Amino acid sequence: MKKSKRTKKSNSWKIKQHRDQFFKKSKILGYRSRASFKLIELNEKFKFIKNNSKLLDLGSSPGGWSQVASKIITQGKIIALDIKSMKPIKNVNFIKRDIFEEETKQIILNFFQGKLDIVISDMAADTTGNKSLDSIRTNQLCSEAIEFSTKILKPTGVFVTKLFMGDDFEEVKDLAKKTFKVVNFFKPDSSRVESKETYLHCKILKTL
Repeated sequence: MKKSKRTKKSNSWKIKQHRDQFFKKSKILGYRSRASFKLIELNEKFKFIKNNSKLLDLGSSPGGWSQVASKIITQGKIIALDIKSMKPIKNVNFIKRDIFEEETKQIILNFFQGKLDIVISDMAADTTGNKSLDSIRTNQLCSEAIEFSTKILKPTGVFVTKLFMGDDFEEVKDLAKKTFKVVNFFKPDSSRVESKETYLHCKILKTL
């Protein structure tokens, strides 16, 4: 009996994963996902995570980015936030809720007892199979995360997020430049070559 297209696609993905050096390295080092190395590279490039940082990890599950942050932040505080469940990480406070619910902002500010130093986001919309649509939906999340970050970041705060090269890339870039004084683009080596993802590193909120 012939294998379905879905089965073939799933098997192909598994083969790629096992050949992937960052996937293998994440297993050896105990990271929950290969995405951990993207944050490691971003921090090596821009040096924004400090040992006393107050940091929010948006769309945190399964926890790869929170793991990296928790190894650096020993005197600060971390919240990991996602609508999906996430296994506990030492020194990381996980909240299961939607960032776009009105109460979420206040819960975060109450926990940190003030505004934050850093907001990081590796959020992506659930895939539909339509790459163009998936890109648009993920970039919409990125735009919403930028808007959200303005409400909780300190004036000198840092915002880091995933962004896809697509039809609405320029719109998100323009929003970032209207919101922050410094906007950098960076594609980590740990991003797959064929991936259209890049990362935004923004800092210092523009004030009226």
